[in-house]
Amino acid sequence: MTHIFLYGPPGTGKSTIGKIIADNLKIPFIDLDRVIETNAGKTIPEIMESQGESAFRDLESKALQETVGHAFSVTKVIALGGGALLREENKHFAQANGTVLVLMAELNTLLERLQNKPNERPLLAGDLKSKLTALLEKRKEHYESFPLKIYVDNKTAKQNALKAQIKLGRHHLSAMGEYDVVVGDLSNLPNLQNTIIVTDENIAKHHSKTIQDLKIKTIVVPAGEEHKNLETVHRLWKSFLENGLDRKSTVIALGGGVIGDMTGFAASTYMRGIDWIGVPTTLLSMVDASLGGKTGFDLPEGKNLIGAFHPPKLVLADAQFLKTLPERELISGMAEVVKHGIISDPELFERCNNGLDWVKENLEEIVKRAMAVKIKVIEDDPYEKNIRAKLNLGHTVGHAVELVSKFDLRHGEAIAIGMAVEANYSARVGLASRSVVEAIESVLKKLHLPTQIPTELSKEEIIKAMRVDKKKNAKSIRFALPVEIGKVELVDVDDLEAVLN
Repeated sequence: MTHIFLYGPPGTGKSTIGKIIADNLKIPFIDLDRVIETNAGKTIPEIMESQGESAFRDLESKALQETVGHAFSVTKVIALGGGALLREENKHFAQANGTVLVLMAELNTLLERLQNKPNERPLLAGDLKSKLTALLEKRKEHYESFPLKIYVDNKTAKQNALKAQIKLGRHHLSAMGEYDVVVGDLSNLPNLQNTIIVTDENIAKHHSKTIQDLKIKTIVVPAGEEHKNLETVHRLWKSFLENGLDRKSTVIALGGGVIGDMTGFAASTYMRGIDWIGVPTTLLSMVDASLGGKTGFDLPEGKNLIGAFHPPKLVLADAQFLKTLPERELISGMAEVVKHGIISDPELFERCNNGLDWVKENLEEIVKRAMAVKIKVIEDDPYEKNIRAKLNLGHTVGHAVELVSKFDLRHGEAIAIGMAVEANYSARVGLASRSVVEAIESVLKKLHLPTQIPTELSKEEIIKAMRVDKKKNAKSIRFALPVEIGKVELVDVDDLEAVLN
């Protein structure tokens, strides 16, 4: 994976935020200014006073080259001085070796942070306000030339670190096994030995060149939820054995949630467990199915009734795969995005309110924000003992509707129906207001998602399917019901007919 460079005006907290990000990602942190001072044996003010700004910039360029190191050096978070990339060669070098995220803030925020450190920044010596105003104006076009930016005003360093990680699409999960989650292209795949790819017929057809370029043996299985069964898993086990996979091998799951679930389960049980990497290719799998370590397959009686917790070693989500996704599949995936907005991200919910055309133009942002919601939940409750159950919003009804429809409804379509039905029930029992229900239904409709159970589906069959759902307990079924946009409540329900009526 590539380095992360934090850049921007003085006072934006690059070092403080950088240390938190590095700690979260379990990678080293480097402050380039401290490297310069160590190399020179002087403080930056002393260098500027004795040698001038031009000589300091030379030392800065040299330190940048040394810090990045060779092509195979360990990934780092590097905090840069406020003018470190003013030289075009430095800018191109940083962009070629990593991702540059610019931290910005309003003038008053910067003044408040810098006023107690008048001697640490030679370029701002004297009248701080006038010097800083002039510096920001001079560098305005330069800072704006970088595509990734966040504003750090009115937030804590920890909040800004999370905001930065969402913008970068970089996370490290540790609650249930250590693994990275990265939004990026396939160049982020590690060099692996004795590896095999598992994909389906649709992916193999639409992305044949991508697969060929990876030069890795590939197993192609039939596409579709109806093939997420023991027969296909058995085929995977047999193929692993025939291709000589051993306990040190890695399997790459290239596909949607069905491929991820089955491949992960096959890996969890082959030779008592081998490593696997998830490369989700659908919106649904990027923001939901690929995260959390749940693996498994279906029985005729219900979805995911056989499974195991076996987290991948890496999840790599490339939004470019979504460009070849059939529109119905993209729309289906948006149900989980809406769900994540309802659970804990009202701003994401409002973005969904912009409609399908806006979503298509901003897929990477949608993936990054929705992914972050699930990561936060599963890190807080990896084994679904408490708050992770709120991810089941829409799923208790939705899974049953999907099954009774004999999978004529896509997963996301069924979940959208489940969310609308459960939201209406929440309003009837006094948890949610009608305005919340109307907002949820409105957003779903703008994304061309259904909100009502098809009349041809038997409610008796849906209730029966709900009772064998994996979320049941001895007396009642626990629902995650919306209270407001950004908040759900876990409620045990005995009367399932009341949910559907």
